[in-house]
Amino acid sequence: MEFIDVVMKRRAVRRFEEGGVDREVIERIARLAQRTPSAGFSQGQRLVVVTDLERRREVARVCGEDEYAPDFGRWISTCAAQFIPCVSEAIYHRRYQENDKTDETGVEIVWPVPYWFVDVGATMQNVMLAAVNEGLGCGFAGAPSMPALRDVLGLPDEFVPIGVMPVGRPLPDVRSPSLKRGWVPFEEFAHWERW
Repeated sequence: MEFIDVVMKRRAVRRFEEGGVDREVIERIARLAQRTPSAGFSQGQRLVVVTDLERRREVARVCGEDEYAPDFGRWISTCAAQFIPCVSEAIYHRRYQENDKTDETGVEIVWPVPYWFVDVGATMQNVMLAAVNEGLGCGFAGAPSMPALRDVLGLPDEFVPIGVMPVGRPLPDVRSPSLKRGWVPFEEFAHWERW
């Protein structure tokens, strides 16, 4: 599939066939997710990939799947795999305290933006695009309780889960009513030289 087709076909999918995707395909998606940039090559992003049905149901429960069910069905648990992107701010601080990243006095930079969230966003985009490239769909759900999600997944304290990305064979689903808003005109989105 051409890259432009992958990008144009990407959308938030909220209905999947149960399972039905080979582990090799899921692993290819995870491997491509790793190939994203990170500030100072800190590599503070991680993925937890959940394929076990009971574990998927538990993750879906803490993500509030019951609240989605009347509108979208049980789309968080009925998928082939859940990709949970996580990030560690501490890894970035440790990296930027190394000699090649400190200022002339040996002090870590003042972070103008929490770039660890930028980098994990790139990881998430790679999951989405890699899923489409494999002929699959991908959605995203936040979790009302990140501590509960952290507990279900057994995450180390320094890692923050961002949410859950169900991936699988898409079925016809209910489109979000928000799509009625349409895309912002390109001329309003992209500015050349200056705002």
